[in-house]
Amino acid sequence: MNTLMRRAQQLQHWRTYCIKQCAVAATGNETAAKGKPSYEQFIDSRHQQAERSIVVQVSSEKSYNELYNYCSRFGHIVSAHHYTVQHEDELHYLLLEYANASDASAAIDSSAHSGELSGSTSVPVRSSFLWFRAAAAAAAGGRRSQAKLSAASAQHKTLPLTTVAGTQSWAPAQLQLLLRGAKSIEEQLQLLYEHTRLNDLGVRMRFLAALQVQRAIAGMFPGARAQPFGSSVNGFGKMGCDLDLILRFDGGATAAATGNERELSRLVYHTKENLSNGRSQTQRQMECIGDLLHLFLPGVCHVRRILQARVPIIKYHHEHLDLEVDLSMSNLTGFYMSELLYMFGELDPRVRPLTFSIRRWAQSCGLTNPSPGRWISNFSLSCLVIYFLQQLRQPILPAISALVKAAAATDIRVTEDGINCTFARDMERVAFGSRNTSSLSELLLQFFEFYSQFDFHNRAISLNEARALSKPDHSAMYIVNPLEPLLNVSKNVSLEECERLRIEVRNAAWILESEVENSTLTEQERHEQSWGLLNLFKHPEKAVIRPNMFFKPRMVEVSDLFEKAQHSNGASSTPSINYKNSAMRQQVQSIKAAARSELKQLRESSTATATSTSTSTSTAKSKRSR
Repeated sequence: MNTLMRRAQQLQHWRTYCIKQCAVAATGNETAAKGKPSYEQFIDSRHQQAERSIVVQVSSEKSYNELYNYCSRFGHIVSAHHYTVQHEDELHYLLLEYANASDASAAIDSSAHSGELSGSTSVPVRSSFLWFRAAAAAAAGGRRSQAKLSAASAQHKTLPLTTVAGTQSWAPAQLQLLLRGAKSIEEQLQLLYEHTRLNDLGVRMRFLAALQVQRAIAGMFPGARAQPFGSSVNGFGKMGCDLDLILRFDGGATAAATGNERELSRLVYHTKENLSNGRSQTQRQMECIGDLLHLFLPGVCHVRRILQARVPIIKYHHEHLDLEVDLSMSNLTGFYMSELLYMFGELDPRVRPLTFSIRRWAQSCGLTNPSPGRWISNFSLSCLVIYFLQQLRQPILPAISALVKAAAATDIRVTEDGINCTFARDMERVAFGSRNTSSLSELLLQFFEFYSQFDFHNRAISLNEARALSKPDHSAMYIVNPLEPLLNVSKNVSLEECERLRIEVRNAAWILESEVENSTLTEQERHEQSWGLLNLFKHPEKAVIRPNMFFKPRMVEVSDLFEKAQHSNGASSTPSINYKNSAMRQQVQSIKAAARSELKQLRESSTATATSTSTSTSTAKSKRSR
């Protein structure tokens, strides 16, 4: 009887879960009806998913059946995911999602603290991060209840794991074999995107990290919201990407103005006054938040406070999620920029695979770098891709100004710094439709050809107007910030790196064009040798003309411009260079001839200067001797 009642309760939970999921799918505008939820709907659904989830550390993947049987007493489990974290040993974790948040809360409330078991002085914090102790450690009564539970659970089938080792990225060798097995460059582009993008488990883990911070301050700030933004949520993130969080005490990061929706109460809270300097106030608050993270939250370690930056942040590592986190409190423009990128990615299925392949190419040739510096960033690369798709003869993406003009009253967003982030959230109102039918491989080649001819020296890129503008300053590369037009997204890029980009896109265009022309390999040859994107990522030296003047030193070495000839017994050996065509040969030869002429003039002028100097010196000496 107890078993039947328990099964009936689980069926009721499952019915409730299905009704909620159907309600979420049915709400929203026409975009949601097409299977593409809005950004806010996506964020809200992931937050609710995190509230229904717990993370449990286990001894190994084999502990899943026992854990599932134990945790099923608290409610119906709808999905289970396994992942590992590499420390000194390999640690195993299971992420369980319940049908209701109350079921997950019941599982958390039933958990014991380490201090209760071992008498240690650990901080008794309520958390979604748990560990599963061995059954032998339980008390006799616990063993008896566990035996009854196991007998009851044996009568229904354990839910299979949705993912196993779900956070492991593909090794380069594995990815190479996968891309070799593709039938075309088009398929290679899709496979690269599908197997390197941030998967469902990665998104779940990041929202759990956000929920942990949110719950930590919920007692004092019930309306607080820790909101992921950036690559974790905009659809352009890859496996292992960092998590960007913005913490808002009022929870108003995503909500439109709601002042007219409810009558203001006559009862008003007593509150503390903020400092007159808003930046100082934020820094002091983040100092306290940093102490809270470091002292109390399980899994949080290596907390670093970077409070003097333009946007003050707290960086920390979460050891149970193997995740690097950047927490801020005043970067709403970053949150809204993530929304804009999400909308562009959802608008056309070619946007994200194209961006992923270009980022991978930039990484392979050293244009991007994990550490900040004078290199082009992934965000700047994404802006270059968006602008390229905007300026096509048949555009694939609209100008941001079109979204601003189509904005409704519910789309108004203004940050506390007065930055206007208003644009239409419903793409149906923009009335934009693309008739471009180019394939991914064609767009990739066109991207390289377009930027190999772009005038970075004189022109700035504007995503708002979808056209090139006159450059307002002397930055090597100028990309207008879409939400803060007075700022340059690529201000950090040096002249050398901008020249490198121009050269690398030209090289990539040559390689990719050759791959398209020589796409007659048999299936066996495709599996045995690199082709298509693999050659683009590998950079074969025969196909690349790489002037050293932009790579090694900042000072130009004239000798590096010429072929080195070794004169031995009157004979010279000149290395042969395979040019793409005769026009390129003539262009290189003319450059060399001009350089030789300038070098000759420099030598003559230096000789004349030395002669005049020695003459004047000898004259002065003769006068002194007299």
